[in-house]
Amino acid sequence: MTRARKTVRHRRFQWPTWATLMLCYGLFALATLWLAQVSLVLAIIACVLANALHSSLSHEMMHGHPFQNKHLNAALVFPALSFAIPYMRFRDTHLAHHVDSRLTDPYDDPESCYLDPKVWATLSAFEQAILRFNNTLFGRITLGPLLGQYYFMRTDWRLIKQGDTRVLISWLWHLPAAALPLWWVIAVGTLPVWAYFVSVYLGLSILKIRTYLEHQAHELSRGRTVIIEDRGLLAFLFLNNNFHSVHHMHPDVAWYELPALYESAKERFLAVNEGYRYRSYVEVIRKYFFKSKEPVAHPLWSSDQS
Repeated sequence: MTRARKTVRHRRFQWPTWATLMLCYGLFALATLWLAQVSLVLAIIACVLANALHSSLSHEMMHGHPFQNKHLNAALVFPALSFAIPYMRFRDTHLAHHVDSRLTDPYDDPESCYLDPKVWATLSAFEQAILRFNNTLFGRITLGPLLGQYYFMRTDWRLIKQGDTRVLISWLWHLPAAALPLWWVIAVGTLPVWAYFVSVYLGLSILKIRTYLEHQAHELSRGRTVIIEDRGLLAFLFLNNNFHSVHHMHPDVAWYELPALYESAKERFLAVNEGYRYRSYVEVIRKYFFKSKEPVAHPLWSSDQS
């Protein structure tokens, strides 16, 4: 079989994605059924890894992998292991985020962490202090999951009250998806419920490392998306979404093909994203663990844009 044929078959069956799905659910079962009886710490760690991986797999599903049918993909990640965000809401907001001209927009980019400077000026000193702390990597992984969940649910509640039926349906579908793993932990597993909640929070904390500096304020939309040349455990947990600029340029490419695609045209990708690159997550952690990369108020936002 030629290399070209192997590549075609590789893409057709997408076995790395299937294997990762089995690993994810296997880790969750291992953590909740057996490891909890051996070591609670190891069980929580395994559950954290499963939760983080499940979120990354959900991201992969909404981009059309491994099936072309979006309903089949959604079914593969139906059990909401971390139960924080409904899959339909994740998909809708994330695909809206992929309009690159809107990246970092405080209003039109659903994943933006920036505020309109005019909104920032209206916040109390306490609120500003909390958001400044959240703008450090340490703050993002400790307080970030709680803040993110609060603002996300507050926004969705407002949309539901305004009559947005799609948001309401998304949350209604989420109820059985979130109840399924919780039922498993309570009725079948041996992991204490409190330990499961801890693992969910820590899993979200890990994901905050990925999203911390995926995008930056930049005059050019193509210069707003990062590349982190990491190949370690975090890169795997994020399913290579650290090659984020490559993903935004080629959102239909499967996660396991992103590193090779980047290496095949490294200079071009770095020229496109204006050299917004870090060597590894170790470099990111060293630089920004206790330091903000940018202000909370969008540094390039002018009053006539709002």
